[in-house]
Amino acid sequence: MSVSRSFFILFCLTFLPQVGFTQVIELDGSEELYLNNVVVERVKHRGKMALHVTSVDTGRPDNLVVIRDLEFQNGTIEFDVASRPEGKRRNGGHAGVAFHVNAKATKYECIYLRPMNGRSENQIQRNHSTQYVSFPDFPWELLRESQAGKYESYVDLVSDEWIQVKIEVSGAKARLYVNGAEEPTLIVNDLKLGEVKGAIALRVGPTGDAYFANLRITKTK
Repeated sequence: MSVSRSFFILFCLTFLPQVGFTQVIELDGSEELYLNNVVVERVKHRGKMALHVTSVDTGRPDNLVVIRDLEFQNGTIEFDVASRPEGKRRNGGHAGVAFHVNAKATKYECIYLRPMNGRSENQIQRNHSTQYVSFPDFPWELLRESQAGKYESYVDLVSDEWIQVKIEVSGAKARLYVNGAEEPTLIVNDLKLGEVKGAIALRVGPTGDAYFANLRITKTK
């Protein structure tokens, strides 16, 4: 191999964006995090080292752990999550990931799980096991009222057990896969923010108490 060709390959590996490269986010305190209405601690939970995220303001939906300096538009977001409800409002143990988060953390897309609903004896509650929202203009109440069943779906979940989650984002579309399933549990064909870039954040509900581990980001064009 010529010297010029070797230099070109080295330049590409060093300076050009590594599309398709999977980045592992350790969640061990080495990242620069922005905490919005949450507190965090590094703990061991059910055999895994994890980031424990707890909401501190039960009246707000935007409870986020924003990972700074991680711009994302298209690709996959993978993580493990275990959540449980806390406080007086037993709201299903909401936990998931926000993406395309803007600089002030005031706008984002989000897909999250409600593990307590997964094995409810009420079929309607089961149908609300997963959810897509776009904050602040498209909360779950509005989406459910305007187009019932389009932005949420059923999947078998158990509260406070580890759940494997993969979210694929391409343009204005997203697909949710749970526990290694080959077929998506939820398909969103019209992400409300459109084709934008932004940060990634862990998100819990108004009475959130969740554990996150093994966060992996793969970017694509």
